[in-house]
Amino acid sequence: MFERLLSFFSKDLAMDLGTANTLIYLRGKGVVLNEPSVVAINQDTHQVVAVGQEARSLIGRTGQRIVTIRPLKDGVIADFEVTSVMIKAFLTKVLSRRPLVRPKLVVAVPTGITSVEKRAVIEAAEQAGAGRVHLIEEPMAAAIGAGLPIDQPVGNMVVDIGGGTTEVAVISMFAVAYSESVRVAGDEANEAILRYIQRERQMMVSEVLAENIKMKIGSAVPLEKPLKLEVSGKEILTGIPKNFTVTDEEIRNAIREPILVIVDSVRRALEKTPPDLVADIGQSGFWLAGGGALLKGLDRLLHQETGLRVNIAEDPLTAIVRGAGAVVDHFDYFREVFIN
Repeated sequence: MFERLLSFFSKDLAMDLGTANTLIYLRGKGVVLNEPSVVAINQDTHQVVAVGQEARSLIGRTGQRIVTIRPLKDGVIADFEVTSVMIKAFLTKVLSRRPLVRPKLVVAVPTGITSVEKRAVIEAAEQAGAGRVHLIEEPMAAAIGAGLPIDQPVGNMVVDIGGGTTEVAVISMFAVAYSESVRVAGDEANEAILRYIQRERQMMVSEVLAENIKMKIGSAVPLEKPLKLEVSGKEILTGIPKNFTVTDEEIRNAIREPILVIVDSVRRALEKTPPDLVADIGQSGFWLAGGGALLKGLDRLLHQETGLRVNIAEDPLTAIVRGAGAVVDHFDYFREVFIN
């Protein structure tokens, strides 16, 4: 009874603490924050200058005193102190005033996370003001967010392509029957575009621009209508700014290697999953979630390579945080999905 009374006053939350973006779900309100996982810090004073979208807008545009930091790498905490500051700033933004009770927080983490990394996530969240912190694997949260029947004795396969990791999992009866986390995803594709433009065009562009190029004209298979994009960069030999045009074919060639890593991880999952569960997947297909699911033609490529139906989760960018939010809303029902 006392716990129920406390939960009435507590503003419980769910968080998708991603390499590229952090999303927060507030019980009773839905997704209330979606901002880049970036912090800008003054190196002289060690004070935080900006967090989230404001900090991202400063990348490549500040003097030597201000540095922009992405405190998460490959889906896990690379800089503990900065991550704690970032989480605290986001929680403060979401919770307009200090709650009477420290909120319960469900955090989605990669499947390959180590015990040390789990502890780092929990401690960073607790230092930022959270009460009890519970961890859930990202593909499990994505499956719940996509509305899959994870409580049934049926194989449900999810491929979550984020910024730092690609998570492939087969889920049945509230449990993960097979999972794999490969540290190749959206960031790797951005870096591949940077390298390609440097090598083939002798031009330098920012990581932010490389990501925009990927989102606008990137594709996994040839497009019916070819696309091209005019961009600005810096000539490597002269340092002079220059406009040039890139095509969808060039970008497809640039990101071919990371895309094939994702395809191979899906194949491995099907090879290593028990036959009965694979038969279920054969009937219903599998689901894509995360920002990478939006890459043009990726679903077609995966269908060509596996012969299976490939479904894209509704609003794949928020599938994980919505799934973690459903766990917050129905905490007792989903209690079995937490990891230690």
